[in-house]
Amino acid sequence: MIIEQEPEHIQDQNVDQDDVAEVFPLRRSQRARKSTISNDFLVYLQEHEFDLHDNDPITFNEAVSCPHAPDWINVMHDELTSMCDNEVWDLMELPVGCKPVGCKWVFKTKRDPSGKIERYKARLVAKGYSQREGIDHKETFSPVSTKDAFRVVMALVAHLNLELHQMDVKTNFLNGELKEDVYMVQPEGFIKAGEEHLVCRLNKSIYELKQASRQWYLKFDQVVTSFGFNENTSDQCIYLKTSGSNFIILVLYVDDILLASSCVTLLNETRQMLSSHFDMKDLGDASVILGIQIFRDRSRGVLGLSQKGYIEKILKHFNMHTCSPCAAPIQKGEKLSNSECPQNDNEIAEMEKVPYASAVGSLMYAQVCTRPDISFIVNALGRYLSNPGLGHWKAVKNV
Repeated sequence: MIIEQEPEHIQDQNVDQDDVAEVFPLRRSQRARKSTISNDFLVYLQEHEFDLHDNDPITFNEAVSCPHAPDWINVMHDELTSMCDNEVWDLMELPVGCKPVGCKWVFKTKRDPSGKIERYKARLVAKGYSQREGIDHKETFSPVSTKDAFRVVMALVAHLNLELHQMDVKTNFLNGELKEDVYMVQPEGFIKAGEEHLVCRLNKSIYELKQASRQWYLKFDQVVTSFGFNENTSDQCIYLKTSGSNFIILVLYVDDILLASSCVTLLNETRQMLSSHFDMKDLGDASVILGIQIFRDRSRGVLGLSQKGYIEKILKHFNMHTCSPCAAPIQKGEKLSNSECPQNDNEIAEMEKVPYASAVGSLMYAQVCTRPDISFIVNALGRYLSNPGLGHWKAVKNV
C-alpha cells in the first residue's frame, strides 16, 4: 500500500494573509498610464463630417450676428416650419417631478464635391445626454448600412446595367414616434412671448434624442416592408422587392436612399410610395452620396467611385496639398517596427505635436469607402496609434 505524504514545501493553508503581504509585498507598475487612443483621433464616418475648412456658427448668437445671418435665420424658420407641419411637439406646463431636456441649434454649410456652397442648413437638436435610461428612453440601437454593402450594390448596378436613383428624406428623424414622455425646453430665439414658462412635450423624435435614430428606422422599416420589400438578413438597411422577373434594391443610410432597379416602372412606383409617406427630395440619377462621387458610363458598363473632394480636403488640412503623387503607398522592402517609436521623453514630447492619429483616421475613411488599395499600410500604421515615431509619421505622409 502506498501512503501519500504531504510535501514539505506545502505549508499550512491558514497562514495570515497580512503576514504574507509583509514578507512578499505586491509589486505595482511605475509606468505612467495613458489612453491607447490619443485625443486628436478623428475618423470621418459621415458625409457631413469631412468639411474641414468651414467656420460655421457654434451658437445661436454667433449665427444671428455673423455676415450670413439672414441665411441662417431663414433656415431656422424652415426647420421650425417642418416641425410644426409634423406636429413634433405641444406646448404645455411641465408636470411635477419631470425634468425637461435642453436643446440647441446646429449649423452647417453644405457644399458640393467641388467645394461650392449648395445651401445653409440649421437643425434643432435635443441635448440627449441629459436623458435618463428607463425614464426618457429605453432601446437606442439602430442599424446603418455598411460601406461593403454599398460597394456590392454598386458592382451589381454596373454588372446588370440597373437604373440607379437617389432620394433624400427631409427631416427624417421627425417621422419617428415616441413611446416615452419626453419634455424639452423651447428653442433659443423662438420662445413664445407670454408662454415662457411652458415646455415642449415631444410627440415625435428629434435629432440627438437617444432613441431618435431607432424610432426613425422602425418607422421606415414598417413602411417599406408593408409595400412588399424584404429586409436583407446580413444588412438590415438593404431591402429587396421582386415583381415577376424584375427587382429593385433599396439602400438606406440614415436619410440617404439609393434605389437600384432592373425596371423603370418598379422604380417609379417605389419613388411615389416613399414620397406619399415621407417628405422626400428626389435627386434623380445618383451622382454623390455620403461624399462619394459616382461616375457612370452605361454604354461601356463602367461605374466608378471617387472621393477626390474628401481626399483634397484632408491633404490641405495636413499641409500635404502640394505633395507629388507616388506609384504605391509603401515602397518595396519598407518596414515599420517598434524600434521607430520614441525612446525618451524628448522624442515623446516632440511626437505629441504631430497629428498622427488624426491623419490615420482620415486615411481609414478613404480606405473603407473607395481606396482598398491602401488597406495594408493603413492597418499597419494603426498599430502605432498609442506611441508613433517619426518613421511612422513619414510613412503616413507617403500614403
